[in-house]
Amino acid sequence: MGTVTTSPIEQARSIFADLGYTVSDEGRDLRAERDWKVVRVSEACESALEATADELRCFVADREGASEFSRRLTDADPEYEWAIISVEDGEYSVVRAPPTAL
Repeated sequence: MGTVTTSPIEQARSIFADLGYTVSDEGRDLRAERDWKVVRVSEACESALEATADELRCFVADREGASEFSRRLTDADPEYEWAIISVEDGEYSVVRAPPTAL
């Protein structure tokens, strides 16, 4: 029997749910809500770069892809707040978190 792998977006669903967010499907993306905060969660890919300035975004990628995607987003300098998490085998790490207001 082969190894079963869980997609990055499904791992993100579990992570956000564990953090107390209400998570729902929004097409290929997820909508994670808690208190006043709504975060659009997407797999890290070219089409995921499109967003509006008022969105909070979190991109999820495997460990190899997270650093490269972070560089691409930094170069693009989008108008929205964003974070990247890398996932592997149920474990995750924050590659980049949005800056906090002072």
